Amino acid sequence: TYGLHVVGVPTHRPMIRGDRADLIYKTEDAKFAACVDDIIERNGSGQPVLVGTVSVEKSEKLSRLLDKQGVAHEVLNAKQHHREAEIVTQAGRLGSVTVATNMAGRGVDILLGGNPEGLARRDLRSESLDSETPEGARRLAELTAKHQAATDAERDEVLELGGLYVLGTERHESRRIDNQLRGRSGRQGDPGESRFYLSLEDELMSRFATGAMNWVMDKALPEDVPIEAGMVTKAIERAQNTVEQRNAETRKNVLKYDEVMNEQRKVIYQRRSQILDGTDLRSEALEHLEAAVASAIATHCESEHAEEWDREGLATELAGLWPGGVETTRLEAVATHDELYEVVNRAALDHYGEREEQLSEDVMRQVERQVMLRLIDQRWRSHLREMDLLREGIHLRAMGQKDPATEWQREGFEMFGQMMDGIALDFVRYVMHVQLAEQAPEDDARLVGVTAGKSEAASPAPAGVGASAVQPAAAAAASSGTNRAAVPNRPRNRVPVVKSELEKVGRNEPCPCGSGKKYKMCHGRPGAG
Repeated sequence: TYGLHVVGVPTHRPMIRGDRADLIYKTEDAKFAACVDDIIERNGSGQPVLVGTVSVEKSEKLSRLLDKQGVAHEVLNAKQHHREAEIVTQAGRLGSVTVATNMAGRGVDILLGGNPEGLARRDLRSESLDSETPEGARRLAELTAKHQAATDAERDEVLELGGLYVLGTERHESRRIDNQLRGRSGRQGDPGESRFYLSLEDELMSRFATGAMNWVMDKALPEDVPIEAGMVTKAIERAQNTVEQRNAETRKNVLKYDEVMNEQRKVIYQRRSQILDGTDLRSEALEHLEAAVASAIATHCESEHAEEWDREGLATELAGLWPGGVETTRLEAVATHDELYEVVNRAALDHYGEREEQLSEDVMRQVERQVMLRLIDQRWRSHLREMDLLREGIHLRAMGQKDPATEWQREGFEMFGQMMDGIALDFVRYVMHVQLAEQAPEDDARLVGVTAGKSEAASPAPAGVGASAVQPAAAAAASSGTNRAAVPNRPRNRVPVVKSELEKVGRNEPCPCGSGKKYKMCHGRPGAG
């Protein structure tokens, strides 16, 4: 409601439709037989009848029963959606019988006596005329005036017969659907009547109205004798209320799960928008670089005693962060954590500065934005797939006396944090491995793609980032000159292109990230970041 007050709007004219009490039968066959008898009686007097069913199958079953009795009728269901409006608008004609599903034709105004414009358009189609043409529009007006007199006369007769009679063959789980079916009669102050025929074999009755069923079964009545009791009608309303409450709880529960994804989605989309708006990522790149260095040191040199440090493992992981990393001999000369952080951080910043100087600051900023954008997109897609898998099985946590919604929030937050950490680490590795390559200008379009492909193959990080990292550098360099193809005798200028220095890693070789796992089980795993 957007925080606004809600006001009930009264009907244009007082509603005078008569809603009759439900008739309950023991079996479905007895119910349909009673429906057919009622339809035949109403149709014999000329009163229009609209029959509502809960499914296409039930509408076709009732149609077959009416055919056996020789009752002319129209059937409206999902199989005739192209004629839906036409059939429903004429459901108020004298002597008409329309069988429709409860969901069909909602919102269509059923005019008592028929819709003159609808009849005119039907005749216009039979004459192969288009109402959009001058001739068709003129003919449509003539036919509408012709049918107007006939429908007005029919309307008076239908009003005398009591208006449109709505017959429901089964209660829907939602009272709203039942009310919409009733609401097709008695529109704009017209008279009308409605009644529902039910049986103990109806789904709603068998699932939720067991008390009413037992009460009816205790009555020693024939199958074809209806039971019209307020107690049964109230029991059905309670059953519908139970279903509606259950569905409301289901929607509320789904909302809890959606809120988690919505919050994560806001973070990702806000991040992407900042990058697309041209945010400078230099400070963020340095933060991620420092965090990656700190993580590597904490993993391999956690002990307070320098002799227990895994310097070789640290050197291997640092080599995965930037080319060369830090030599083991330099690490062996360090004896305290402070010195170690100083040496490694200085080496990382020096390499970043070299890359920035080689590419130029503008190209480096473009590379950072392109790489970050691609990593976010790929990692987010993988994260969504993983969250879907978690959602499918999270309900099993209830067997362990845990609230599934709470577990979903907790694990979803953890997985989101892991995704963001993975983005930061891959971002550092890619940015620190970019370099310039010389390409002839006339071969840019072809060779840029080749360089990108090599970059992807050589890197254990997500595929597709290499290509995006190449484009900004090539574009920046190309934009600095004029169209060389127009001056064939001019000397060729070398165009800088970004590529990766990472060597190709075999599937069974250790992953360059330093995790100790095989490449195929780490960053080489399908879908891995």
